Amino acid sequence: MSSQTKNRRIAMAALLAALALIFSYVEAMIPSPVAIPGVKLGVANLVILIALYQLDFKYALAINLVRIVISGLLFSGVFGILYSLAGGMLSLMVMWFLKKTDLFSIVGVSMAGGVAHNIGQILVASAVVSDLKMFAYLPILMFSGIISGVLIGFLCHYVTLALKLDKLKQ
Repeated sequence: MSSQTKNRRIAMAALLAALALIFSYVEAMIPSPVAIPGVKLGVANLVILIALYQLDFKYALAINLVRIVISGLLFSGVFGILYSLAGGMLSLMVMWFLKKTDLFSIVGVSMAGGVAHNIGQILVASAVVSDLKMFAYLPILMFSGIISGVLIGFLCHYVTLALKLDKLKQ
């Protein structure tokens, strides 16, 4: 990889990290349409999915970590960072693995990532409060993860096409 290509990818990763942080901020300002903790669209995951497909895993990981830590410090505190870190890292690992298999579309990968994100958060929540009753939320969170994952996956597909982002892979 040439130094120009590497520099372009680093600059794009920085822009994507800033965009993910902006999306996290906007989503934190919008009240949740449902009264169930943890249910949200996860618009910042659009950026992570784009990074995973257009750059590679290490860039997506860096962008995700930067977004989680900074948005956690700004908007949700230490526990927010813990929940987001567990969900975000599990989600990214699942999406990366499924993407590598070439068996799933970007929508399927995103959907699995949404579900994995909620599973990671439930695991941490049940450990923090030392109560397995937290898993009672899991069916609701899995359903919301499927819905948001599908929406984010379609959005990612169309954004990638509209912006002709395949040029980033060079």
